[in-house]
Amino acid sequence: MSTGIDAPALPARASVPAPARLALGGGLARAGLALVVPAILVAIWQITTAGRPYSLIPPPAEVWAEMRDLAIGGVNDDAFSGTLWTHLSASLMRVYGGFALAAAAALPLGLLIGRVPVVRALLDPVLQILRPVPVTAWLPLAMILFGLGPRSAFFLVFLGAFYPILVNTVFGVRSVEPRLFEAAAMLGCTGPAQFARVVLPAALPSIFTGLRLGLGFAWVVIVVGEMTGVQTGLGAIIMEARQLSRTEIVICGMAVIGVAGFVSDWLVMRLGRKLLAWSPSHG
Repeated sequence: MSTGIDAPALPARASVPAPARLALGGGLARAGLALVVPAILVAIWQITTAGRPYSLIPPPAEVWAEMRDLAIGGVNDDAFSGTLWTHLSASLMRVYGGFALAAAAALPLGLLIGRVPVVRALLDPVLQILRPVPVTAWLPLAMILFGLGPRSAFFLVFLGAFYPILVNTVFGVRSVEPRLFEAAAMLGCTGPAQFARVVLPAALPSIFTGLRLGLGFAWVVIVVGEMTGVQTGLGAIIMEARQLSRTEIVICGMAVIGVAGFVSDWLVMRLGRKLLAWSPSHG
């Protein structure tokens, strides 16, 4: 029997759209999977180093305490305390400075080598001969040419980033479909204008791959670059700690380089995804 009085409407339960729930679940699952291997490695590290006071490899807890001391001080109060951000900022300047110089040189050179046969015949053999020479082999020559200090470090980081960017740029330009040039010519785009309207957009996916590799190699060679007599930098602190047998500081420096390189790669990937939303390989 109806009483004539309508029951009060219950508030609608807030719900998350299904795509958002799937994306959230997928993101959490990926984050969880990404932590599995590091957790296993830390567990093995702890098991193999715990209770061994004279081991050359310190346990994770000791490394973490040293990391806090490097970042904010107050643990050991030695010459390394609270110096992490000074060393990190110095390495960041050298990595991004050398990487920017490498990109500024390798991108136009790669476009020319990939597109102009005369330039390719002139420069490609020399560059292919120099490319296998490791950065460490350039270290003595860099110190002779540029002296001890940051300029040698910039040069070595530049070398580490230059060739990955160059090779991938040349590959991207050489992979452009010839039909694109024919279609552009039919529409009145000829000569140097094809670089901006045809070559560069078609080669961008390979160029961004080269930029990612180049920035990664810049972080790889930063320790070698900072062996040239600089006083600050992650490589400098690693080398100084090695001489003092401070293995925990060496590990801290390695960890910071790894995290900084990961963040740098993530930033380049984000930029590439925005600029290359049309490319299936960068979606």
